This record gives sequence, structure tokens and C-alpha cells, in this order.
Amino acid sequence: MRGTSPTAEKHDGGRRSELLTFLFTVFLLIPGLAVGFVGAFGLAIWLIQIIYGPPGPPAA
Repeated sequence: MRGTSPTAEKHDGGRRSELLTFLFTVFLLIPGLAVGFVGAFGLAIWLIQIIYGPPGPPAA
């Protein structure tokens, strides 16, 4: 391996690992968490409405 040093090889492997981590975070983790949070919020609203009834004017 002419012209490469152990630190250069480590740097290339670290760069690839960092890129894969970034892509995983941007395309899988963040959208997955967003869908999970919105779904959990919707479920909480739905359960509250089952218990207390839908929003609207007070019953006469």
C-alpha cells in the first residue's frame, strides 16, 4: 500500500461510517420519530375524546 498510512485508512473508514450514520439519521431515524410522535399524539387525543367526549359547545 504505497502512499497510504494507517491514519489515512482509519480516516477513510471513519468518514464512511460517519456518512452511513448521517444517512440513517436523516432518512430513517428522524422521519420514524416524527411519525411516532404524531401517531402517539393522535392516539392520546383520540383516547381523551373517548373519555371526555368530542369538543364542542357545552351541553344545554
